[in-house]
Amino acid sequence: MQDQLTDTASHTASHTASHTASPTDADAEITSLAQARAAIDEIDAALADLLERRTAVAGTVQRLKPVGGFAGRNPERERQIVAAMAERAPSLGAGHLATIMNAVIEAGLDVAERRRSGPGGS
Repeated sequence: MQDQLTDTASHTASHTASHTASPTDADAEITSLAQARAAIDEIDAALADLLERRTAVAGTVQRLKPVGGFAGRNPERERQIVAAMAERAPSLGAGHLATIMNAVIEAGLDVAERRRSGPGGS
């Protein structure tokens, strides 16, 4: 199962990377406000898809961990995630990415908890 998650994560990352233009390329193609907003809408749609996928995989992680939920958070793993993301998005920096990823992780934990509680759970 872990190999499947690793393969899926690698595929998602390589697929995303191969379809991501560098900021310089994107800037050169955008010449109007309408184009800029359309580009942002496209990026936001892709981001939403990735967040949904991340939430699903994080739910699997929660089921596999000996201690799941908020009590099972791993600060070292979260630091590794932020550091890796900071290498890919240096303009945001580790500080902003830590804030963003904390929100993403907490939202994912909330979803996993609701799913674990089942219908009618809080």
